[in-house]
Amino acid sequence: MGVDLESLSEATSGAVGSLLSTTILYPLDTCKTKYQAEVQAHGQQRYRHLSDVLWEAISNGQVLSLYQGLGTKNLQSFIAQFVYFYGYSNFKRLYLERSGYKSVGTKANLVLAAAAGACTALITQPLDTASARMQTSAFGKSKGLWQTLTEGDWSHAFDGLGISLLLTSNPAIQYTVFDQLKQRLLKGKQDKTDKDSSPESLSAFSAFALGALSKSIATILTYPAIRCKVMIQAVDSSENVAEKAQKKPRKTILGVLFAIWNREGFLGFFKGLRAQILKTVLSSALLLMIKEKISATTWGEPIEPDSELQLSTTVTGDDGIIFLGSSLIQDRGRIQADCNFI
Repeated sequence: MGVDLESLSEATSGAVGSLLSTTILYPLDTCKTKYQAEVQAHGQQRYRHLSDVLWEAISNGQVLSLYQGLGTKNLQSFIAQFVYFYGYSNFKRLYLERSGYKSVGTKANLVLAAAAGACTALITQPLDTASARMQTSAFGKSKGLWQTLTEGDWSHAFDGLGISLLLTSNPAIQYTVFDQLKQRLLKGKQDKTDKDSSPESLSAFSAFALGALSKSIATILTYPAIRCKVMIQAVDSSENVAEKAQKKPRKTILGVLFAIWNREGFLGFFKGLRAQILKTVLSSALLLMIKEKISATTWGEPIEPDSELQLSTTVTGDDGIIFLGSSLIQDRGRIQADCNFI
C-alpha cells in the first residue's frame, strides 16, 4: 500500500503543532505534575495550591527548571505521532480488507484508534515514565534521559503502562458524551423549527463548546486513574541518601489508591483536576491553531462543494494517547465544523 502523502502531511503538521504547544505550556504541565504527585503526609502538605509549585521555583532561582524533561516529553510526543499514524493506517487497511467494507464506521474507528493508541503506549511508555520522573524531581536536580531510565531495572521504565492502556478508552468516552450532547442540541433545534425541514447542523462555536465539554467530562471520569499514573511514575521525594539506598517496594495501583484514600480522602482522587482541564483545553486550542496553519501552507486546497474532508491527529498527554478528529463539510457554500478536542 502506497503512502498517503496527504495523511502523512497531517501527521507531520500534528507532530509539529504538538511540539510547539507542549513547549509553550510546559511550565504549567510541570507545576501540575508535581502538584498531582504529592500526597499529604501527617496532615502536612508541601503544595497547598498549584501556584505554590511556581513560587518555589521562583524563590529558589530555578525558573528554568520548570522546563526539566522538556526534551524527553517532546521526543515522546513526536514518536507517538508517527507510531500512531502508521499503526492506525495498517489497522484500517486490515479492517477494510477483511470486512469488505469501503469505509470505516464510527464504532469501528474508535476501536481502531484505541488499538493504535495501545501500540503507541507500549512503544513510548519508557519516555513517558522518564519525563514524569524528570518533572517530579527537585528543581535543579533532574537527571538525563539515559540515567533516569537506567536507575532501576528496565521493568521500572514501564511503570504506569497498565493505566496508560486503560486510558486509551478516553476517546470512546469523549465521543459518546459528545454524540449524546450533539443529538440533544440538534433535537432541540429541530423541535423549534419545521420538523419537515432539513436537519440542523452544529455551528463551529457549538462544536468547539461541546468538544471542550465532552473532553472535560471524559477527563473527570478518568482522572483518578490519571493521578494514580503520575504518582506511580513520580520519583521518590526523599532526600535521604541512606533511605534511597534501601530497596523500597514497588508502587502499585492498589497501593497508590489506598495511600490517597487514607491520607486525603475521596477528594484526593481529584487533586489537580482543574489544572488538568485547563492544560487540556489550552493545549487543544494551541494544537488546533498551529496544526491548521501548517496544514494550510502544506496542502491547502479549496474544498469542493458537497465534499467532506476528514482530519485526524493524535497527541500524547497525561490521559493517554488520544486523538483529535475534525470534519469540515461544505454545503451550499457554508462550512460546518464538527470537532472533538483532546
